[in-house]
Amino acid sequence: APESLMQALEDLDYLAALDNDGNLSEFGIIMSEFPLDPQLSKSILASCEFECVDEMLTIAAMVTAPNCFLHAPPGTEEIALTCWRKFSHPAGDHFTLINVFNAFKEASTNSASQCNNEKWCRDYFLSCSALRMAEIIRAELVEIMKRIELPISEPDFGSKENILSIKKSLLSGYFMHIARDVDGSGNYLMLTHRQVAQLHPFSSYYNTRRIPEWVLFHEFSISEDNSIRVVSEISPNLFVELVPQYYFSNLPPSESKDILQEVINHLSPVSTTKEEQK
Repeated sequence: APESLMQALEDLDYLAALDNDGNLSEFGIIMSEFPLDPQLSKSILASCEFECVDEMLTIAAMVTAPNCFLHAPPGTEEIALTCWRKFSHPAGDHFTLINVFNAFKEASTNSASQCNNEKWCRDYFLSCSALRMAEIIRAELVEIMKRIELPISEPDFGSKENILSIKKSLLSGYFMHIARDVDGSGNYLMLTHRQVAQLHPFSSYYNTRRIPEWVLFHEFSISEDNSIRVVSEISPNLFVELVPQYYFSNLPPSESKDILQEVINHLSPVSTTKEEQK
């Protein structure tokens, strides 16, 4: 449909993947080297600047591979949730996925046989095939990074600086995937689509006392009761720091936009200087 094509071109323009003539920019050409969604490619390239490439490659592999969390058999749902909480990270689902991948790698290293590896996955209600696929995808992404001579930073997962860097990298690509809890009960209004969605049951925030107000999500699913999947908390300040101004100005009017505009006004001297530098 023409509308879909125009929306796709507009999204690529927001991601700085197009030049003024509508052709791929130099940045867009590098993005196209990755067999991934443009937002994910942009996040990986941004991670080179923020020095969290190792972690961002793991996230990219995990969200590209099939879902690693298995539907628990009837009667074992609470056991599965208890198992998954061992991997849960307070910063959100993207970080939880890193924990799952690292734990799987460690189990693979400690396990001499494939059977033990599969047993470990069954014990934690995780898909062994999905995690192996994530390993393969990540290895392919590493090869692409080496081929086009992009730097791969050393792993530093867990430090405050690293967590902030990962959030900045994710926001660089997924600033169009922001939602705000409008009533304090987990009803998230997406800034772009103006649709309300709930957290997916596989989210580490699901059924917890602390529901973040502002989140970045990987995908939105209509088929599963309007749910947002792979969700991590972000701050409005970080959003206004990294979002392209012309994208923000084109957002439909909403209370969320007004709140963000207040943040921009509060930071206006700094933001204006940064925009001029860009």
